[in-house]
Order: sequence, then structure tokens, then C-alpha cells
Amino acid sequence: MSAPRKRGWRFATSVTAASVAVLLFGALAPAGAASATIDGMPVDDYVARYDHPMGSQIARVEGDQSTPETQAVAGGNYTAAAEVQGIDVSGHQGNVDWAGYWGQGKRFAYVKATEGTYYTNPYFAQQYNGSYNIGMIRGSYHFATPDTASGAAQANYFVDHGGGWSADGKTLPGALDMEYNPYGATCYGLSKSAMTGWIKDFSDTYHARTGRYPVIYTSTSWWSQCVDGAFAATNPLWVARYASTVGSLPNNWGIHTFWQYSSTPIDQNVFNGAYDRLQALARG
Repeated sequence: MSAPRKRGWRFATSVTAASVAVLLFGALAPAGAASATIDGMPVDDYVARYDHPMGSQIARVEGDQSTPETQAVAGGNYTAAAEVQGIDVSGHQGNVDWAGYWGQGKRFAYVKATEGTYYTNPYFAQQYNGSYNIGMIRGSYHFATPDTASGAAQANYFVDHGGGWSADGKTLPGALDMEYNPYGATCYGLSKSAMTGWIKDFSDTYHARTGRYPVIYTSTSWWSQCVDGAFAATNPLWVARYASTVGSLPNNWGIHTFWQYSSTPIDQNVFNGAYDRLQALARG
């Protein structure tokens, strides 16, 4: 494990306990106060250095070809009956103005909870609770690093640090973020069969802990390079492609559930269905 990841693990131990306590009481903690430091760095400097947001490596490798015009085509009209607009956030967004995004028509949000077994989002409580309290259907996601710990270990870490699910009709199943390695080899040094086994280990463990299979977030290009298994029978697909159409889907999936269609000015997503179907996904 690289030095940055070890430092992130030490941070997670201290911050997570506070975050869990905040979530239990439903408060909105102003995480990342100016006086707070992690390993001697201000919280926001720490996030900038070690937090990898959903799609950050896809945008780095594949680029973001979206424009205001293609974003309009991709996102469509968020008042349409057959789709629902949303966003995803990580520590990089800090304390989010959820009322502002609600006013823009966003009706769901995914919030980064964890990365590997060494990092938790210091803004998780404000983001996760804030999206819920404004009225959004919310979920959390885990940025996978398959070369640092097993799928089971990372699934357990995710569930233990904000990635759980409840049948309240407002909480989406957790999402597993599978994308290019920010630290090195594209497929984390794993063969396609080994990567398939890692994802299955995570997915099965998450299911055992929560009763739900995680949504799998990925790009078709990364998946075709790194995975040879089929997950369409159990796991909803969240595909990333920053263009005016979804394009071809990863192996075995015939339909997508979510589409991340742009990474600017914030990650933009659309649910492939009407609002009542998004509610059904949340209920399980």
C-alpha cells in the first residue's frame, strides 16, 4: 500500500466515529472547520490530495467531451416523466448547498463515503444528511482500490462507515465505483478473472450485510479492459460516458439504471426511469 493510503487509514479511524455519531442524531455537522487538521494538513488540503471522486479517473483517461449543448441533450428535461436528474459529490464539494441543487431540479444524490479501507469523507455527514433533509433520495458510494484489500474487506469497511441501506424509501443501495487506478496500472495489477472475483466478493458481502446488491458504477471502456464477468442479473448499472448518448454498455447489461453524462460543473447524473421507479429502487 502506498504512503498516502496508509495516512488516509489513520485519519479514517478518528473521523468516522464522529461521523457515525452525527448520523445517529441526524445533525448537520460543519465538517472541515478551518482549525481541523489531518496528519498536519488542513482538512480541505487532505481531501484535495487523497480523495478520488467518482469519475475522476474516467475523465482523466477518457476525457469529458460534453458541452453545454450536449449536456442539455444528455440530461434532457428534468421535468420529463421518464427520467430523474441527480448529482454525486465527494469531499471535494465540502459542505453542499442542497437547497440550491433542489432548486435546480436535482432529486437524488450519491455521496462518497469511503475509499479502499483507509479513507472516509470528512464531509459525509453534512452531505448525506443534508441531501436527505432537503427531500432527495440519497445513497452512498465506495471508490474501490482492488490492489489494497479484498472485496469483502472493502465492502465491510463501506457498510461500517456510511454505506449501509435502510428500507425507508429515501435510501438507495450503495454503489461500487470501479474505474481506472489513480495510483498505477489500469486494472490494479489484476487479471480479468481476478477482477471479476474481487467485484463478486464485494457484491456478495454487501448483499449479505444489507440485503441489497450494490449498484456498479463504471465506464464501458474500463470494464472491457479489466473484467470478464457478468453482473446484470444482480447489480444495477451506473454507466459513465460524457457525451450526448449513453453509447454501448458493458458486457451483459442490456439496460442502464443511472447515467453519469458530465463531470462539469459538478457530476451530473440521470436515472433511467420515472420518479416512482427511483422510489421503488430505494425501497428494494
